[in-house]
Amino acid sequence: MVGNGTTWECVVLDLNTQRDFCDPEGAHPVRNVCQLTDTLPRLVEWTKRQRVPVISSMDSHRRNEIRRSVSQEHCIDGTPGQLKLSYTILATAVAVEVDNTLSVPLDLFGTHQQVIFRKRTPDLFGNPKADRFLTQLAANEFVICGVGLEYSVRTMALGLLGRGRKVTVVYDACGYWTAPDADLALRQLRAKGADIVSIDQLVRRSPKIPRYYHDLLDAPGNGSNGKAGTWLLNGENGKSTRQSD
Repeated sequence: MVGNGTTWECVVLDLNTQRDFCDPEGAHPVRNVCQLTDTLPRLVEWTKRQRVPVISSMDSHRRNEIRRSVSQEHCIDGTPGQLKLSYTILATAVAVEVDNTLSVPLDLFGTHQQVIFRKRTPDLFGNPKADRFLTQLAANEFVICGVGLEYSVRTMALGLLGRGRKVTVVYDACGYWTAPDADLALRQLRAKGADIVSIDQLVRRSPKIPRYYHDLLDAPGNGSNGKAGTWLLNGENGKSTRQSD
């Protein structure tokens, strides 16, 4: 099991909440970007208040990379538009870089509330490290939000459902480009067994999180009483360096 043998009641999957998608001035903003400015902060605040572990993905592309279905370049490595929305980065976060290996510490939730993976395809399972981490993670439920509902959210949910996992999609905290395709994705996910809920329904929940995890996140030096930042995990040895906002 990932995270010191803990089975988590729920884990949030925060997909691609980046400036190019979630800012009206971004390179490829979703159609319902205004809605996300209300729902995403509420969801993030809920994860902070309830101490729910979070797995985040970041779309990551090289400049001039061939895009078959999207004409606009977006989330180019090193550009401001690739960055996550600042409020979606928690005080104790670790970013795991892509190197096409399976080597990733499986106990990252033992020291962090948020684990961030880069991905170069719509499917987060296409990142070997993320695939291994998700496969090994003991969680009773995955709660999904982010961008885009027609592609990454749908693929992530179907992948988890195919692995026998319980999936909940917070529909109004998911961005989309085409409303009919988004509606079709939600109908398909519901038919496959996913729960579809609103942000209002989610924030009324109080998942049971181990007491030690509350104490860990509140400990001095974990960012709870100082400036938030991200630990960048490099290489197979698990060494990390601090990255501040």
